[in-house]
Amino acid sequence: MVLVDRFGRPVTNLRISLTNECNLKCFYCHREGQGLSFQEMTPEEIERIVRIASQLGIKKVKLTGGEPTIREDIVEIVRRIRPYVEDLSMTTNGTRMKLLAEPLKEAGLDRVNISLDTLDRKKYKDITGFDVLPQVLEGIEKAIKLFYPVKLNMVVMKDLNDREIWDMINYAAQKKAILQLIEIEVPREMENSWFFKKYFYSLKPLEEKFEEIAVGIRERRMHRRRKYFIPTDYGIAEVEVVRSMHNTIFCANCTR
Repeated sequence: MVLVDRFGRPVTNLRISLTNECNLKCFYCHREGQGLSFQEMTPEEIERIVRIASQLGIKKVKLTGGEPTIREDIVEIVRRIRPYVEDLSMTTNGTRMKLLAEPLKEAGLDRVNISLDTLDRKKYKDITGFDVLPQVLEGIEKAIKLFYPVKLNMVVMKDLNDREIWDMINYAAQKKAILQLIEIEVPREMENSWFFKKYFYSLKPLEEKFEEIAVGIRERRMHRRRKYFIPTDYGIAEVEVVRSMHNTIFCANCTR
């Protein structure tokens, strides 16, 4: 049996938010830094959900939060659900990756997405509220040795980190990681808010530039977004551009 949504799309991917809590306070995020507001599922409950979901055609699971690695039972959770899926990934801020990368790999985690909005230590503290960039970079180094691919998520914000895009592209090429450049996203009713006007940075001109200089372009079926292969002094950087605002194509092929 396969789950099919009301638009006729097969549902094969499942996201599970393990917690609302986070150890950072990124000012643009609606969940990070949020206190506990619901009773978290136990490892047994999570395993049961994934087991049943796998019988309904779910093949891939992504663990999210809040920050999933602040759960003390995160390794147990990964170990429990690993047998039921073909691909198991996690989105994390990377603060605990140096400590947990190895046990998570041994438990069966396949790959990770790590949030990294800047390489500037002061700016990182301004964005997240904490001076932990060095330990995040150490965590990325550890993750790259154990997981493939490692994706770095950069939320691009006007007059804050938009001038670092090319530094991040070079960093990703140097580390052999995939860089995901993400536009600020807000509900439609907030598009006239001070926050959106202050920080929204359109990635459309940058994507047009990528089309000119890329040595290769591939289109992912999921979200129909393109992956650009950009030449740098450190080799070829793999860069994806995530522009979901008013993008109907973005949702058309979703299987989540």
